[in-house]
Amino acid sequence: MLLNKRISIFHFLNTIKYDVLFLGSYAILVGYMDQYGFLAKISIPISLTGVFGTAVALLLGFRTNQAYERWWEARIIWGAIVNDSRTLIRQTISFYDRLDEQYLYNVQEMANRQIVWCYALGESLRNLPFSPNVAGYIKFEDISDQNVPNAILLKHSQALTDARSEKTVNEFQQIQLDSTIARLCDSMGKCERIKNTIFPKAHSLLIHLIIYVFATMLPFGLDDKNVAVEIAITFFIPIIFVAIEKTSILMQDPFENQPMDTPVTDLATTIEINLKQMINSEEVPKREKSNEYYIL
Repeated sequence: MLLNKRISIFHFLNTIKYDVLFLGSYAILVGYMDQYGFLAKISIPISLTGVFGTAVALLLGFRTNQAYERWWEARIIWGAIVNDSRTLIRQTISFYDRLDEQYLYNVQEMANRQIVWCYALGESLRNLPFSPNVAGYIKFEDISDQNVPNAILLKHSQALTDARSEKTVNEFQQIQLDSTIARLCDSMGKCERIKNTIFPKAHSLLIHLIIYVFATMLPFGLDDKNVAVEIAITFFIPIIFVAIEKTSILMQDPFENQPMDTPVTDLATTIEINLKQMINSEEVPKREKSNEYYIL
């Protein structure tokens, strides 16, 4: 995937600002108290602190891997949607009877309906208000279903049934088109599964708790000769752990309209351009510079 925009470091720091403030304050306070105050006599073996550090590293590795798998699965699903959208219109162009006077209308209707479905799916996954084109289609077709993308797929199937009854397509061609629509429905269900499956909250709380236990123990196992070094180590090592955890949290929900989301709007625009070019439409949109691809 080409990444053409970076997340501002200030945007990322904003997500961990409370942890930065707490750990920074704790590191300064305990650093001075451990160096000059009554905490100077307290000593915890660094090997014991290392056990907690190892536990944090293992849990963070598991958490990050699971979050990346969810994010990457979402991207694979939308890659399949791009491919199946092209396949659906290619089959429509190839299978529909060209001698039928409604041929061009039927092809354009199928393409436009598929374009609307892609935008509707992305917007429903992100819980966003429908864009004007999608809202206009919903009003025109008088769709009242709660699951709008599913209702649009049903329109696909109804159009295919009408084409079969009018002998615009034969039985074999109907089966081929219906299998493509079924794959689109399957992709929609996979997206909804990712969206509706919440990552276990207890796992996040456990990791956060162990990070803070580690941060609490760390200064009492360090050399007390240089207070500045002790404060820096007490602050930076735990905050790196916190940053890794926050990164995995941002990645685990790829349909939350956040900077690290799967770029569903950009992919829907790609589908719109491709399909309108396939049907030789004069209304091919111009691709604008995307703001959906990000990297830390």
